[in-house]
Amino acid sequence: MSRRNLLKAAAASALILATSVTNAWAADTIKVGIVHSLSGTMAISETSLKNVALMTIAEINANGGVMGKQLEAVVVDPASNWPLFAEKARQLISQDKVAVVFGGWTSVSRKSMLPVFKELNSLLFYPVQYEGEELEKNVFYTGAAPNQQAIPATEYLMSKEGGGAKRFVLLGTDYVYPRTTNKILRAFLISKGVKESDISEVYTPFGHADYQTIVANIKKFSAGGKTAVISTINGDSNVPFYKELGNAGLKATDVPVVAFSVGEEELRGVDTKPLVGHLAAWNYFESVKNPVNSAFIKQWKAFAVAQKLPNADTVVTNDPMEATYVGIHMWKQAVEKAKSTDTDKVIAAMAGQTFKAPSGFTLTMDATNHHLHKPVMIGEIKADGQFSVVWKTKGPVRAQPWSPYIKGNEAKQKL
Repeated sequence: MSRRNLLKAAAASALILATSVTNAWAADTIKVGIVHSLSGTMAISETSLKNVALMTIAEINANGGVMGKQLEAVVVDPASNWPLFAEKARQLISQDKVAVVFGGWTSVSRKSMLPVFKELNSLLFYPVQYEGEELEKNVFYTGAAPNQQAIPATEYLMSKEGGGAKRFVLLGTDYVYPRTTNKILRAFLISKGVKESDISEVYTPFGHADYQTIVANIKKFSAGGKTAVISTINGDSNVPFYKELGNAGLKATDVPVVAFSVGEEELRGVDTKPLVGHLAAWNYFESVKNPVNSAFIKQWKAFAVAQKLPNADTVVTNDPMEATYVGIHMWKQAVEKAKSTDTDKVIAAMAGQTFKAPSGFTLTMDATNHHLHKPVMIGEIKADGQFSVVWKTKGPVRAQPWSPYIKGNEAKQKL
């Protein structure tokens, strides 16, 4: 063989070897999708979930991966554009060939993606509290259902310990989660004897920034009796709302605000000193004391520094981050139990999965309704932007995806 032909053969062999190595590497990885808004109005809340998902994937890979294979994250940014969530989900499943998708925050983003997951029979792990009234084969809900957040928080506000509220302002962003949650809460309040005239419902668009008139109206409304605000504001609108509360001097001792979508991350951009005593209801707070949470916080802070995340020295953990972390680990456990990433096999293996969570409780995936059994906690804002837990359940609470306060839901609690 001539020297020229020898060189051609060697080049061809090198190409074949490189291709086989690439294919072998691809065969030794499992692609997983991460779909979160990294720009737009929801970036304030969702960016940290993308990052904690990457941290969890790195942790799993460092411990041997899943079934001996490394996880390979594919990250997409739907940019707070709800129809784009569906497009990005289809891209992840059909083009990128991911085995599972972790992500979403708003219910409108989840509902945008649902038809895609059903059509392509893929899996979505959704990590944020939501309005319920939904139960889908292709979704695992690792955030709270209304009976694990909204209802207990409202009961607390009505209790002596919570201030004995008699009047309620239901203030939310104008989309499906706040409107459906407030439909449930209105029915609950009326069942407890609260008059329609003692309930005010107000909605603002995504990205709304001027809360001066709304806060002034809350002050006026509160003149009619002991009043509390239940906030389902989402995204970056929380910053101007809480700033206006401070500007108006509306203190927690006058009109307590309990939020369902404000945690440690959203309060990083706010002067929290005027907000001391206002409340949030979640299933986890960074301030809870236990060894699992201490390790989780330490791991997150180290990851933030190593990845040079913005303001890495002040990063915090929050509830949806914990729900993301738990969901990814439970999926890993289910895949290894099923010995497959096949959707139907993983769904079957998810039933009854348990995981020792940073909340300090062992969380269980319900055998029939794709929701976690979770503890409920209510925290007061402290001057440093953290929360002091003032009330919590003794243990995890089983989710009720279909609210009993909505007629016709009695027989809908499982798939």
